Amino acid sequence: MAAGTDFSLPLTNVVESGYSTSMEKIEVSVVKDEISDELKHASNGKPPRHLSVVRHSISTTTLVSPSDLASDIGVKSPSDLISSYLPIFRSGSCAEKGPKQYMEDEHICIDNLPQHLGDIGGFPSPGAFYGVFDGHGGTDAASFIRNKILNYIVEDSFFPACLEKAIKSAFLKADYAFANDSSLDISSGTTAITAFISGRKMVVANAGDCRAVLGKRGKAIEMSKDHKPNYTSERLRIEKLGGVIYDGYLNGQLSVSRALGDWHMKGSKGSACPLSAEPELQEALLTEDDEFLIMGCDGLWDVMSSQFAVTMARKELMLHNDPERCSRELVREALKRNTCDNLTVIVICFSQDPPPRIEITPSRVRRSISAEGLNLLKGVLEGNL
Repeated sequence: MAAGTDFSLPLTNVVESGYSTSMEKIEVSVVKDEISDELKHASNGKPPRHLSVVRHSISTTTLVSPSDLASDIGVKSPSDLISSYLPIFRSGSCAEKGPKQYMEDEHICIDNLPQHLGDIGGFPSPGAFYGVFDGHGGTDAASFIRNKILNYIVEDSFFPACLEKAIKSAFLKADYAFANDSSLDISSGTTAITAFISGRKMVVANAGDCRAVLGKRGKAIEMSKDHKPNYTSERLRIEKLGGVIYDGYLNGQLSVSRALGDWHMKGSKGSACPLSAEPELQEALLTEDDEFLIMGCDGLWDVMSSQFAVTMARKELMLHNDPERCSRELVREALKRNTCDNLTVIVICFSQDPPPRIEITPSRVRRSISAEGLNLLKGVLEGNL
């Protein structure tokens, strides 16, 4: 099969671990290999775990009127860079301890950042802030970073003129501040992913293996890269700084190559270390085609692909348009797939309306197969070749 070949399938025909809804069929383009990959994650028949310990929250602040939104959807031209389009922000979250004994994740959802900051940030444009913090070795690091990271961003000298520098600096400052707090267990650690949105500009910062995925008219756009010790760029960085990797673990201890905290594995403050707290950043200019963002810890991504999560979330939002319920369904699906970790999922919508139905324009090109090709295909199907 040629790379890039599209298959238009109704979503209700794709069954993943028993997941189905009665909503209207949605036609999207999916790659055959993606479907095969997802079928490998199918449930082994075990009943879903009990969801009695589910925590969830929802916020639905509207920053601009829907009438202000651009109505055209299609290919963007350079003139779109000065478009008057502004997203609105609605978010919902769900966190579940899963099969683990303790819940070590933390998260934050702020849909109206100017209102939250007040006079502190001098932040005039519509904005929002979200984060997922996957703790390990205790909850101290995840809780500390969750409570402090936004303040370090807005108090940085580069904010808001150079948001990227402010965010990178804030991650390192928060890491150092955690190390200096004698009341906390500084051997605990956390991965961290944040999304800072100012108007149409979205900056995602990631240190660790949490992930943010943008849903763009049904297509999954990964806004972060997982930091695993075995990945080539991370392995080269680790080995250059004198670190070693044993069976996929950094120095035989940690399954991620970037994290905040874990000061028993780091040297003196400011020194280069195989375990880094420096985030990698990705930036996007949001358009009408950008429908929602999914942020989750590795407990979600260990058992489903980015594309499947976007496909499922879009289907859910078309059905009920509720980001909190959507995040809860993603958590349920991960539990059905027997995730082995805590689960935290945030779904952020950029419009008041549900995602529209995707119409596939029929091709005007007539395709035919030669008699030779038909005989060859027949032979393959009958097993004669």
